[in-house]
Amino acid sequence: RAMAESPQSPAAPGPALPLRARLSFACGHFLNDACSALWFTYLLPFLHAVLGYGHGAAGALLLAGQAADGLCTPLLGFEADRAHGCGRYGRRKGWHLAGTTCVLLSFPFVFSPCLACRESTPQWAAFIYYLPFIVIFQFGWAATQVSHLALIPELVSSDHGKVELTAFRYAFTVMANITVYGLAWLLLNFQTDQPDHMEHLGPQDIPVFRNLALIVVGLGAVFSLIFHLGTKEKPYPPGVLLEPESTPLLHKETPGPLLLWKDWLLEPSFYQVAVLYMATRLIVNLSQTYIAMYLTNSLLLSKKYIATIPLVMYISGFLSSFLMKPVNKWIGRNLTYFVGILVVLAFASWVALARPMGDEIYVLAVLLGAGSATILVTSLSMTADLIGTNTHSSAFVYGAMSFTDKMANGLAVMAIQNLHPCPTELCCPACVGFYRWVMVLVTGGIAVAAVATLCCIMVWPIRIR
Repeated sequence: RAMAESPQSPAAPGPALPLRARLSFACGHFLNDACSALWFTYLLPFLHAVLGYGHGAAGALLLAGQAADGLCTPLLGFEADRAHGCGRYGRRKGWHLAGTTCVLLSFPFVFSPCLACRESTPQWAAFIYYLPFIVIFQFGWAATQVSHLALIPELVSSDHGKVELTAFRYAFTVMANITVYGLAWLLLNFQTDQPDHMEHLGPQDIPVFRNLALIVVGLGAVFSLIFHLGTKEKPYPPGVLLEPESTPLLHKETPGPLLLWKDWLLEPSFYQVAVLYMATRLIVNLSQTYIAMYLTNSLLLSKKYIATIPLVMYISGFLSSFLMKPVNKWIGRNLTYFVGILVVLAFASWVALARPMGDEIYVLAVLLGAGSATILVTSLSMTADLIGTNTHSSAFVYGAMSFTDKMANGLAVMAIQNLHPCPTELCCPACVGFYRWVMVLVTGGIAVAAVATLCCIMVWPIRIR
């Protein structure tokens, strides 16, 4: 009887993953997500409005970080797939631990003033000071991200199990962002003891960002410890990755060769998913990068809004992430992504056609948060679909996807910074409309490109030839 039922067991690993294991896995990206929220939302305001660096210098540092991340990610993915682990420690968790250590040691310096700089110090010297910390941080961030994503198809094999684990992961992403913006709101509110500095960012806010970075690193270390204690990974070498799994039972008629990293480069679906993931990340990250500038310079709101509006965005994203599994099961991946894109387009249209003031800005935040969560979770699930049972090379696939996203983000930010109409001052009258149209283009404009890519995927579905 047990022999007769055994063929059914391979489908079980995904849904049967215990809740404790799913929660501990989701904890593994909390540090990355919290640092990412600080990096994308506050790096430009911190460098420009707080430390007084020019638009070009601030953009160049962000581009340098994105370039370092983009170059490290596929290389780390390739190396992580070749690694054998360390003793009883699996290869994915080994790289995760190394990356976490780099992030913990370097990130606090990114959001602190230059230790050896004075008012007369030229900006190029400050650039050289920050560059090593940013490169080490981005290396660690990439190692953590790739190893954590590559664990998904190894922990679960069923279609809906991958969606569920991705949704858990994104729920913790949103929790990390909520934590960052909640802390930012508290720290900025403590500044209200200084009436002259209540409305706008300035040098008086240096302690706010420094303390925020230190708190984030401390919390992230705790969550990373929970991940390493609660997530179990098999310490097998790459050559026997599929031996204990169900692949022979599922594909016993046509097993097919294992896909190596160079084989992925010959798959059309690999490029389809890469373009869709890049467009998704551009929408999510660029809107996150420029929302603070839009609020303070275009809508002329006080600095407290750079914490409350992103907070509302991520609360709506958190709530919508729990709908991903039933919605995916009901209407499928492609239509779920399309619904998310429609919500993002609604946000872009509202910003373009109206001047949201008062309570309307919170409605916009809900739209952007829900739309971003939907397209991000769905695009990650599509990437897991592409990998399927080829988990031996999954880190390379995620690394390549992340490479397109990081490089595109860095180049886009640098282009926007160089197009700024007020190069010598924080904001002139021309930048009021500038940041408004930046928000329209980085959401609505890129959403149109994402829809075109989605149409290609619907005509030529994701599959391995």
